[in-house]
Parts: sequence; structure tokens; C-alpha cells
Amino acid sequence: MSAPVVKGWCPGALRPMMSGDGLVVRVRPRGGRLLPEQAAGLAALARRYGNGLIDLSARANVQLRGVSALGHRPLIEGLAALGLIDETTEAESRRNIVATPFWSEGDRVQEIAASLAAALGAEGAPDTPGKFGYAVDCAGEPVLTAVSADIRVESGPGDSLLVRPDGAATGAMVSADQVAEIALELARWFLSTGGAPQGRGRMAPHIARGAILPEAFTEVPGVPRAAKPSPAPGRVAQGWMVALEFGQMTAETLSYLAEIGPLRTTPWRMLLIEGALEAPGCAGVITDPWHPLLNVTACTGAPACPQGQIATRTLAQRLSVALPPGLGLHVSGCSKGCAHPAPAPLTLVGRPGGTVDLIRDGSSSDEPALTGLHPETLTAELLSEAEDAP
Repeated sequence: MSAPVVKGWCPGALRPMMSGDGLVVRVRPRGGRLLPEQAAGLAALARRYGNGLIDLSARANVQLRGVSALGHRPLIEGLAALGLIDETTEAESRRNIVATPFWSEGDRVQEIAASLAAALGAEGAPDTPGKFGYAVDCAGEPVLTAVSADIRVESGPGDSLLVRPDGAATGAMVSADQVAEIALELARWFLSTGGAPQGRGRMAPHIARGAILPEAFTEVPGVPRAAKPSPAPGRVAQGWMVALEFGQMTAETLSYLAEIGPLRTTPWRMLLIEGALEAPGCAGVITDPWHPLLNVTACTGAPACPQGQIATRTLAQRLSVALPPGLGLHVSGCSKGCAHPAPAPLTLVGRPGGTVDLIRDGSSSDEPALTGLHPETLTAELLSEAEDAP
């Protein structure tokens, strides 16, 4: 079988992507927030026009699976009634915004996300690549450092904000009402200086290749920020954080959670239930911060993904219960690594014929340490030994 196809774009609602179980329709909640009526409506649409399975993506989006070609149009009409789609495919493609879920009223996060979304949807907005994105991470302690983004909005000196290119140690100091304008100015610079040849490209590699930033973005040093581990399920100031098995839930689960309160989507494939004072009791929802599945990431895999070479989640679930605490494992159906593009302590990659390769401290496209392993005979002990090997 040939290498997996890299499409260079992500599915949307107006531009869905075909998978092994039907169309994948990605919904981008504005500000990363679903009101109860929106969440309940989304669940109803997933049942009616899809297969009832709903994914959370690494960019805090919601994906309805198993949608038929005939069901797509009425689904879009339902999403429009809920206020969950953009006016055009181009506007939808540009509106890649991840907002910290730990915002509070008056801290400017939602206002900035809304103004940025409006600017990206306006005529003449820069036509950036499909994976080009923005992170609004200015609510106290930064939490999105490890989340994929090309332009970052962070806290600056005093009450100011910093618009920082990903991969740069400096940024432009701005006020809240300047963020959208300055962020789009940076996006236009990225395009005009050759950051996206053939319509693909990301900010950090562009800077690493020696692109010279405009002077405005070199004046203010950013605060050094090391990537933090993903949050764990539990009580937070804004409510209750819950995880989902492999970031997937049923429409029934979403309906149940919608009855509790507004839901904030997160880039860690978790949901924050606003105002919740206790953990919800619902099948498929993870509330235990030590649950073994929290150490494992797995894509949809075969047969739901046509490029998947193995049944990823069956393997990941079996291995998770015996993995040493804290040992992260990524199981990818192919070398694309959609579920976890970043390096992981251990990565298993499906290969043609149903075997897997093992990669240590790398991503799914890196050189494997072991090849030709059979999923049926893989054990957590073997993985642990591989991690300890020199």
C-alpha cells in the first residue's frame, strides 16, 4: 500500500472530509464554548444525520462522524440554526482559534477571540494555509504553550498583551482592541515572505529558516514558558473538567452533559463543564485523574479511517492498563500521526499488513527502534523495556 495521503487541511462543517465511516464534519465552537442549547442541538444532529459518535479534536473543535452525503445539507441547516457555522468555506478555514478554557468574565479572552474571529471572517482577510492557527492564551498562567498555533496572544507587561509569532522569543505589545489587527498584519507578513509555498507552511519553521520579523514584533521579549503537561480531570475554578475515552463521546453523553451547564471545549480532548460542583456520573466520561487511558493517545484507526493499518484503540486500551504510571503512549494507525503530531515517549505506528513499528521519544514519522511487531503479541512489559533501552 502507498504512503498515507497528507491533505494539508482539516475538515470543517462546510468542507467535510470523507473517512471510513462516512463524512467527518468538524464544528468550531466560537470562543471554544457551547451553550446548553447548542450542545443539546449538536447531540440531536449527530444522532439524526451521523452515527452518533462525536470526537473532540486537538484544536478544541467538535467532530460529528458517520454523516452521509445526503445528510450533509440538512445537517448544515441545523448547525446554522444553532449559530455554529461560518458564512463561507474560506472564513471557516481561516477561523482556527484556540482559546484557553480557563477564562473568567472580564479577562478579555472571549472578547479577543470574538474580534479575531470577526476579522478572519471579513473580506480581504489573509488566505493562510488550512492548518495555520491562533492561540488566545492571556488568562493568567499560560496553558497553551504546547498546543499547535502560529500566532499567539499572551499576557504582556502590566495590563498589555503580546502578539507573538510561534517560534519567536519576542512579540508586539498591544492593547485588547488592537489584537485582531496586529495578528492579521503578522499573518500577511508570513504569506508575503514565502511562509506558505504551495499553500502549506507554519510560522515556527518559517522563522527557523531565517525569515526576518517586522520590527514591531522584535521589541518586547516574551516570558519564557515551558510546555506543561495536559490538565487532569477534576475541579477547577471555572467548574469541572472531564476527559473522554480517546476524546470521543456518544450523542447521549453530550446530551447528558448539556443539562449540567455550558461546555468549554479544550485542546486536550476534554470538556470543562461551567459551574459544575461535582463530577458527572456518565458512561464514557473519565473523572479519575489517574485513569490509565489518560496516558494513551490513539487516532480513529481501522476500519473507520481508510488510511489506518491497525485497530488502534483496541490495542491502546489493552496496553494502557499495564503501562507504568506516567509512561505516555501514542498509537497511530499510519505515519501521519493525526491524533498526536508531537513526540511521545513511545509511539506505535501501523504498517501495511497489520504490523506495527515502535518509535522511542519521537513522532509517528521518525525512525523506528523496532519494526514488524504484531499487535496481538505486544505487551506493556515489552514497551517498558524498549523505553529503558539505551
